[in-house]
Amino acid sequence: MSRVSTVNPDAPALLVQLSDSHLFAEADATLLGMNTRESLQRVIDLVREQQPQIDLVLATGDLSQDGTLESYQQFRDLSQQVAAPARWIPGNHDEPQVMAHAAVHSDLLEPVVDIGNWRVILLDSAVPGSVPGYLQDQQLQLLAQALSEAPSQHHLVCFHHHPVSIGCAWMEPIGLRNPEALFAVLDRFPQVKAVLWGHVHQEIDRERNGVRLLASPSTCIQFAPGSEEFKVSEQAPGYRWLRLHADGRLETGVERVKGFAFTINYGSNGY
Repeated sequence: MSRVSTVNPDAPALLVQLSDSHLFAEADATLLGMNTRESLQRVIDLVREQQPQIDLVLATGDLSQDGTLESYQQFRDLSQQVAAPARWIPGNHDEPQVMAHAAVHSDLLEPVVDIGNWRVILLDSAVPGSVPGYLQDQQLQLLAQALSEAPSQHHLVCFHHHPVSIGCAWMEPIGLRNPEALFAVLDRFPQVKAVLWGHVHQEIDRERNGVRLLASPSTCIQFAPGSEEFKVSEQAPGYRWLRLHADGRLETGVERVKGFAFTINYGSNGY
């Protein structure tokens, strides 16, 4: 467990989520027609413009599209333009060993971080060679231990894959495969305030048993909400901000890049 300092521990902590950047080793590489490095830079520029004081950056998986060391180094370099501590978790496109190499001599992969009166728990839902996710027993035990050790703190739980249906038929089979095991742990701990994930490249904000369920835009392409088959939306890249109050209240919103235009190319190297 590590702690991130805030200027005033009683003041709200501001978190920024960057998700599903899908970077390549090559600077000019594109995903479905979008240059993912350029789109990430545009999102980071927006973050820096809108959020002058950030306490923690969360990168919730699929940092890389090709799993190369160069792509992770590029993500680290770009995201360090935001002057804040950061934490990473892997997604289904990531290569965890390569990611770990890129994060060497840092606390980027520390799974538990305390900030103000909150604890942020980052779980690994990625399964090597698989698109769907699964929380192994070790991850569920980490979750239960981190929750049980801090009963007086408010908790934000993060991972990559969606644990509930989001109304996209084509994404139904590729979410978290054991959500019941996750919720069996979460339901035991009333201090859990929110669950945050990536993977779905779209904005979700719901509630389950008093717990916020949040998903966020990608920093590159967006998936069309409610789509039966794979479909890319024309919405712009974006990020989510979260304001964590000392009394357990959570404010959050999504911001998107303005004036970002690209032509969807379904024939290019696909998702």
